[in-house]
Amino acid sequence: MNFQSNRIESYVAATKTLQAGEHTYPCRCSRAAIAAAQAIDPASEPVYPGTCRGDPAAGSHPYALRFRIDPDNAVIEFDDAFQGLVRQDCRREAGDFVIQRRDGPFAYHLTVVVDDERQGVTEVVRGADLLSSTPRQILLQRSLGYRTPRYGHLPVLTEPDGRKLAKSRRAVPLEARDAPQQLWQALNWLEQEPPAELSRAPVRETWNWAIANWRPQRLEGRRERRLEDQAAR
Repeated sequence: MNFQSNRIESYVAATKTLQAGEHTYPCRCSRAAIAAAQAIDPASEPVYPGTCRGDPAAGSHPYALRFRIDPDNAVIEFDDAFQGLVRQDCRREAGDFVIQRRDGPFAYHLTVVVDDERQGVTEVVRGADLLSSTPRQILLQRSLGYRTPRYGHLPVLTEPDGRKLAKSRRAVPLEARDAPQQLWQALNWLEQEPPAELSRAPVRETWNWAIANWRPQRLEGRRERRLEDQAAR
């Protein structure tokens, strides 16, 4: 089995490479303290203001390890397969970000970058809710001398209030017996316009149609669709 717990040595090695290149620094700030110091939307991610960047005492306390964003290389642009040209000033819009938490575990940005490189991943397709994190991962890839995969961020289905579906908010689970209808609905939601008769067809038949008729250009620029919009179709 391929577990992240089996790749700790790879994460440690990547971290040491970043430290050797002076791309990191210790930070003793808590997420709560960062959020409290900023007037931000509670649902958004706090932008780290760089409090510990020049604090020599930060490393003498329990600390997280942050990636230092060079202001000369802070702007990242990439061509997303579905969202088109994406541009982010990582320092202004995200701030220096954590790559290892103070309690030890490595953060998502570092692990996903190392995992993709180790596995030779060349294309990444995932939800548009992760689009804003991709520029930070590209920063890490460049600092580590890794390749950058081709990215494509698909629109996500959200609740009427804009939040994505989640079990923690009691989203209704999918039933295996309803797979033909649900697959048809998913393709319809993705603007692929499957024939109505496929809503009752075997799943394999629907997949064969979807592979032969996939039109990714119909998704360009779309990041989400709410359940209420889907119900109105």
